[in-house]
Amino acid sequence: MTRPWYRTRPTTWHLDMDRFINPFIPASVLPHFPTPIAYFLGYRGPRSRRAKKPPLGNIAIIFFAFVGVFVTITIIGAVGEHYEGFRGRGVPVVVGSFGAAAVLDFYAIESPLSQPRNAIGGQLVSCIVGISIAKLFALSPNFESIRWLGASLACASATAVMALTGTVHPPAGATALMAVLDDQVQALGWFLIAPVMLGCAIMLVCALLVNNLQRRFPMYWWSPEKTGGVWSGPPGKDGSGEEVTMETEEKGGEKGLGGKAGSSSESRLGRGARSDETLREGDVDIEAQSGTLSESGDDNDNEGRRKKKEDGDGDGDERGPRVVISRGGVEIPEGLSLRPEEVSFLETICERL
Repeated sequence: MTRPWYRTRPTTWHLDMDRFINPFIPASVLPHFPTPIAYFLGYRGPRSRRAKKPPLGNIAIIFFAFVGVFVTITIIGAVGEHYEGFRGRGVPVVVGSFGAAAVLDFYAIESPLSQPRNAIGGQLVSCIVGISIAKLFALSPNFESIRWLGASLACASATAVMALTGTVHPPAGATALMAVLDDQVQALGWFLIAPVMLGCAIMLVCALLVNNLQRRFPMYWWSPEKTGGVWSGPPGKDGSGEEVTMETEEKGGEKGLGGKAGSSSESRLGRGARSDETLREGDVDIEAQSGTLSESGDDNDNEGRRKKKEDGDGDGDERGPRVVISRGGVEIPEGLSLRPEEVSFLETICERL
């Protein structure tokens, strides 16, 4: 029996807000968008050929990062310089924290700190925390002499709130700091949220356009974990009630997605018979093979049987369903139903191999 949290050591306490929030967040609707739109929103369907392309070298990544950062900061600066609604209130041409945010959004695009939830949510949380503390300290007649203390408290509090809400975004810490320390920013009060959110929106749009030319961004919009449990109904269905079914065609004894010689596969999103097989921990074995794949389907079969016997399962044919990830593709048991985000996750691992 699990002991109550207050009877455990404080060093072991852990609060995961997503555990309570994710079931109420609708499942991704990107699979239902037209392919070109979904592509630039970061979705890669089952038939995506991205895994067959070699990874980009750092020169190409640096080039696209340069273009993305330059274009984004230019647009944000132009808006801040020429929009009278901002100029009349003394809004800075560019909020200082956007420089660091641009580096994350255009170079370290696979980092969880760069994903939309963090990039936008972190800035919003930091604005609210920073402005609140600035106004609280401004009530003191000695505000100027203790402003530095308010800045420290604002940055620390923003970090704590971002961590609790799963929106950690390092550049946002600078936003909270500036909301107290910078006279020009502190004078804006709650209006600071408007230019910060507008800048985040501009940066996100530019990141979607530039990063998806050769790479994939974002990796997820809300969370890499399952969402929409309250709305999706039975396991194996997405938010719209449609199942994601992986159908395979057997040739030479191999089944899978993107298989080699001796196998062919076909995957589609659509309605199909409900499967009793579910993707549970312990029931599915995911293997990453970094070596060169055999050109023969028979060799692959023999290797699979040998691995099963080494695992101590006796006759390999009696073992339960398994998902195998290799450089050549992803092998999925016939009839196994997967959600779009699960298919995308498997293909991402295959691409990295």
